[in-house]
Amino acid sequence: MDNNYPPYFNRAQFEQSAQALDTRVSQVMKRVYVKMFLGLLVSAFVALWCQSSPDVINFFITNRWSMWVLIAAEFGLVIGISGAINRLSSMAATGLFYLFAVVNGLMLFPIFMVYSPDSIAKTFFITAGVFGAMSVYGYFTSQNLAKMGSFLIMALIGLIVVSLVNIFLKSSGLDWIISGVGVLIFIGLTAWDTQQIKTMAQQAPGAAVGKLATIGALSLYLDFINLFLYLLRFFGNRD
Repeated sequence: MDNNYPPYFNRAQFEQSAQALDTRVSQVMKRVYVKMFLGLLVSAFVALWCQSSPDVINFFITNRWSMWVLIAAEFGLVIGISGAINRLSSMAATGLFYLFAVVNGLMLFPIFMVYSPDSIAKTFFITAGVFGAMSVYGYFTSQNLAKMGSFLIMALIGLIVVSLVNIFLKSSGLDWIISGVGVLIFIGLTAWDTQQIKTMAQQAPGAAVGKLATIGALSLYLDFINLFLYLLRFFGNRD
């Protein structure tokens, strides 16, 4: 019996294993996108609440140092979640992710005071469309995006340095260039991060799925928010 049917038996095992892997990856990606979407909702609600509260607005106007505290908190949370993900419980990692979403909402509320609601909504939907298309591409492409990812990370570091320099130069022309390059970088990073998450989902043990969903949601959340902010400079109408 073994001599007559090993090819069929092996093929059946392989197909069953491949199907189980695809199912697990699909489940992980769903958890990533749901958690990312909830993070965006948290940030949006916090930003809208801040924008509608005169006390909050007055606090940030009179205490400008508070924005630097929030920036430091954001960097600290991103580094903390990414660096300590293996030591954190799944619940703790999720809690820190939503705390980051709250802090980012506090950072984002001034855009509702600068840009019109219609242009913010329009830019959000444009961002969602571009993000969705690139994430689908990153998930389904058979091309290895590792080299592109390495280049994009270096380009992002360069973009941050130039952005910091332009704080002092205050060049409007350079600001437009930074915005355009930022859009391109985060379009590419969306595809690369999606492929990275898919690869990790294929290799990660079942016990690590919760943590993987959190770190994946954080990566894509950052891609979405940064892409939105750079596109807003092109499509946003100032009040």
